[in-house]
Amino acid sequence: MGFVRKGQVAEIGSRVGRNQTTVMRICDRWMQEDTTDLRVRSHPPQCTTSRDDSNIVRMAVTYRSVTSRTIAQYIQSVTHHPVSARTIQRHLRQSSPSARRPLLRLPLTLNHRRLRRQWCGERRMWTAEWNEIVFTDESRFCLQHHDDRIRVWRHRGERMLNSCVTHRHTGPAPGIMVWGGIGYQSGTPLVRIAGTLNSQRYIFDVLEPVILPYLQGLPTATFQQDNARRQVARFVQEFFVNRQIELLPWPARLLND
Repeated sequence: MGFVRKGQVAEIGSRVGRNQTTVMRICDRWMQEDTTDLRVRSHPPQCTTSRDDSNIVRMAVTYRSVTSRTIAQYIQSVTHHPVSARTIQRHLRQSSPSARRPLLRLPLTLNHRRLRRQWCGERRMWTAEWNEIVFTDESRFCLQHHDDRIRVWRHRGERMLNSCVTHRHTGPAPGIMVWGGIGYQSGTPLVRIAGTLNSQRYIFDVLEPVILPYLQGLPTATFQQDNARRQVARFVQEFFVNRQIELLPWPARLLND
């Protein structure tokens, strides 16, 4: 500053390798603001404190389905500073929570839980008895689009790449439904189900042509089926009674129901 007061700005510039205008501007900033920091920011100033950041994470963990927009509105009402949903998402990504699809399951009442515990308790000592059970079920397979289980690895900005895009149909997608059963040492042939499988088709297309011949070779077998409406219809239950087929009790909403 002594050189400046003496008017030797050119001498300062030659020593530090800067022109006179730059030297004067830095000196003026020093005298006015007591600093030479240009204060150039590569990002906007942070509008939340560390306490706010903790509240953001706490809300996301406490209320799992809360949206980032709702969290932003709450933080803004507390701090009186504008906070965007994108800011909330960025803070959550930095703190490890990330949005994922929730696990889907059937709602269970107290009675459902009691019956499930009772069913498991009655069979907790089974060993060889399971060898006599013939388990059956049906499943539908989509032929043209995925079932939201496929993930792709991509970098930021690659969302629209052809390799990162899967196609879906707005109308009913073509698929195939098959039914099958499996025992301890063998299984039934797979039965392709075309159209809707009601109780009458269940008897005429599955039970009579497939199950009856299969169970003839297993005289001590117990037949298992879930509680789908077509399978618990009175017409179907009478079929099992008339053919003397023993059924494994199956509580409501157990396992694959």
